Amino acid sequence: MEMHCTFVSFEPIFIVMDKVKKSKRYERIFHQLRDGLLLNCEDPESRMATIVALLHHKFEYFFWTGFYFLVDDRLLVRSYQGPVACMELAKDKGVCWAGINQGATIVVDDVEQFPDHIACSSLSKSEIVLPLRDSSGKLIGVLDVDSKDHNSFDEVDAEWLEKILVLIYR
Repeated sequence: MEMHCTFVSFEPIFIVMDKVKKSKRYERIFHQLRDGLLLNCEDPESRMATIVALLHHKFEYFFWTGFYFLVDDRLLVRSYQGPVACMELAKDKGVCWAGINQGATIVVDDVEQFPDHIACSSLSKSEIVLPLRDSSGKLIGVLDVDSKDHNSFDEVDAEWLEKILVLIYR
């Protein structure tokens, strides 16, 4: 009797499962924020503080989670969770300013490879930055999330974090 073996790589399955699990977690958080935590509070700063705290504590790979705001052409830290942050980011340098200047979400797999990266913490290895717009659509800042691991962020993070940001000024 001749036996045949087929080898199947499970790596893609695990990656897909991880993305599915991540997406489901984001979806639960989105509904928790939209339908509960943010429901009776109209203050954007309170909403931001709640969003940052919830995200930071629900995703084990979020090392630093917070907002930087444009103030008189300066980028200044606001609500955040994690170690002490840079209070002001040098103009037109780093991932946060790239997010401001491009008005787009930026995912960086390895921050050491990003031109003019600003290292508020040497422990940060990857990063996602998303533009924050007020209710009129004006760009007012960014949500910045760092991880201690390389390649932590992907299109699932980008998609759901963008949806969550809309809740601030809804």
